[in-house]
Amino acid sequence: MTTTVTSKGQITIPKPVRDLLGIVPGSKIDFRRTSDGSVVLVHAAKKQPPSRFAKLRGHAGKGPDTDAIMALTRGEP
Repeated sequence: MTTTVTSKGQITIPKPVRDLLGIVPGSKIDFRRTSDGSVVLVHAAKKQPPSRFAKLRGHAGKGPDTDAIMALTRGEP
């Protein structure tokens, strides 16, 4: 599907995409850049997967060692 950018920088999101994402007037939309450089449109109200840092938030007490934390922040398995 192709759309045209107006002189004001606006676009019309095609109806099949709006229907797929549940986008209605007033919906909030996020544009996210992926690791390969492409941009993805995301309905902001949809629950997003937690970031790799979410496991570390609010943690107190015994937890992962430094090597495990560094692997987590680098996105290593």
